[in-house]
Amino acid sequence: MDENIKKIMKKILVTGGAGFIGSHLCEYLLKQGNKVICFDNFFTGSIKNIKHLLKNKNFKLVKGDVKKSFYFRVDEIYNLASPASPIHYQRNPVETIKTNVLGVINCLELAKKIGATVLQASTSEVYGDPQVHPQREDYWGNVNPIGKRSCYDEGKRCAETLCMDYYRQYGVRVKIARIFNTYGPRMAIDDGRVISNFIVQALKGKNLTIYGDGNQTRSFCYIDDLIEGIIKFMQVKNFIGPVNLGNPQEVKIKELAEKIIKLTNSKSKIVYKPLPEDDPKRRQPDISLAKKKLNWSPKIPLEEGLLKTIEYFRKIL
Repeated sequence: MDENIKKIMKKILVTGGAGFIGSHLCEYLLKQGNKVICFDNFFTGSIKNIKHLLKNKNFKLVKGDVKKSFYFRVDEIYNLASPASPIHYQRNPVETIKTNVLGVINCLELAKKIGATVLQASTSEVYGDPQVHPQREDYWGNVNPIGKRSCYDEGKRCAETLCMDYYRQYGVRVKIARIFNTYGPRMAIDDGRVISNFIVQALKGKNLTIYGDGNQTRSFCYIDDLIEGIIKFMQVKNFIGPVNLGNPQEVKIKELAEKIIKLTNSKSKIVYKPLPEDDPKRRQPDISLAKKKLNWSPKIPLEEGLLKTIEYFRKIL
């Protein structure tokens, strides 16, 4: 982590704080000396992710749902409340879009009342199956509004619209972070994300399942790098975004599978299944804006991050 990140004690609300990214964010904000409220309904979050924080006097866990209005007196709000992997957000698509739309409205309404800043965790999925590569923030995307993924994709796009409208109409301070594929310890075993899937399959000696021909690409950012980017973004004044936060190193899915088999010393083979509907063929962030405005870029190489993640999964399996 960057030691230059300023340390000023604040009261901070993290919605979805018991999730994969949320729990790492809570942990780091506490290390900075802040008071943190973790607000989560445990739809996909886990108490295991924050168990080690519960004894910290500056940490408070509140079980609740962002779809209903809530009130906390805080300086900053990080809105991470949403299922983020297809297997979870497609499990209850109506719940997903309600969480993204009603959840951000409730965060923005609270911020309007108390004068807080809202950082909205948006996603690279707002770009859909992109026709522009790599993806820049001025690209409007190619999203199917009636597909199986649209509960998440369009929910996040609508959330960005609401942030900008609350900013323009009411002067609410907002920040929009478009988060690309992120990985690391505390990913759920059953979340359906490609890195956790491959690692768990490899460690269990099962075949690694690739959907499509494996030539589709993703760009993977290690969790510590992402958290640093999110916090720097919150601290930079007079910059709303949206800004891409992700690792610009593009990797073919079949190359990722081969690398994980090698790093786990697994005897697993690779098997291929049909590509799901509207699955993006390529994904790579252009992070020029993050470099310029936040002085941020990822530092942890893929292999180093994978080894840390593999070690985590070895322990929990």
